[in-house]
Amino acid sequence: MSDYDRMAQAIAYLTRHAHSQPTLADIAAHLQLSPFHFQRLFCRWVGVTPKRYLQVLTVERAKQLLRESRPLLDVTDAVGLSSGSRLHDHFIHLEAATPGEFKAAGEGMTIEFGLHETPFGSVFIGATARGICGLEFVDGGGIENARTRLAKKWPHARFRENQSQTRTLASALFSGNITPERPLSLYVSGTNFQVSVWKALLQIPSGQVASYASIAKAIGRPRASRAVGGAVGDNPIAFAIPCHRVICQNGDLGGYHWGEIRKQAIHAWEAARQEPLR
Repeated sequence: MSDYDRMAQAIAYLTRHAHSQPTLADIAAHLQLSPFHFQRLFCRWVGVTPKRYLQVLTVERAKQLLRESRPLLDVTDAVGLSSGSRLHDHFIHLEAATPGEFKAAGEGMTIEFGLHETPFGSVFIGATARGICGLEFVDGGGIENARTRLAKKWPHARFRENQSQTRTLASALFSGNITPERPLSLYVSGTNFQVSVWKALLQIPSGQVASYASIAKAIGRPRASRAVGGAVGDNPIAFAIPCHRVICQNGDLGGYHWGEIRKQAIHAWEAARQEPLR
């Protein structure tokens, strides 16, 4: 069993029992680990103690983040930034396929792909010379199923496995080692509306959250919350385009294409790397 699997079990347990504030011994016993071993594993993986994580887990914490987050309306103008512009502190550049490139469906393009372990389980990455074009968490389906799904989006592209190339991208993403000198590029294909939503997601700082309604307002479509939800669900690049930072207006974390437990885990991981909770 991987560390992610153990932590997923721990987070599921904490989610179900948060109201009773389980002790370290309670959680460790559930995982059939000693309290010492569990505490050490949890701290190494998440970066905080299980007790501290309980603070991150609560709905009230999510509501607090919604109140404290920088209003996305403040960054409406930034939504249309060019691909060479800084998008928050991530230094991630997002470029959308042109109508001609969309029509070509990957003709003349090579997509290199690989499968790698991360704190949140196995991840499949597909990348072109223009940047990452596909990223998804893989749970039991294997690399071929993920490659087949990406091939449906780019049916005329040539696919080539290249673990070395994609390992570099995975390392940059999941270690937070992205700098202005070495930015990360994303290459997506979608409607103008979808791309505007994905660019807005890049404006949400790590450790913060936003509601569907606030994103709809940020892109100038205040009545399009439902459509925003659809675009968030169609996000082709997990984690890098942070759809996990979108939650319900009432503070509930809501669903996640790659599993609610994984969404909880990513929130904890990001929160642990921000300023101490107040």
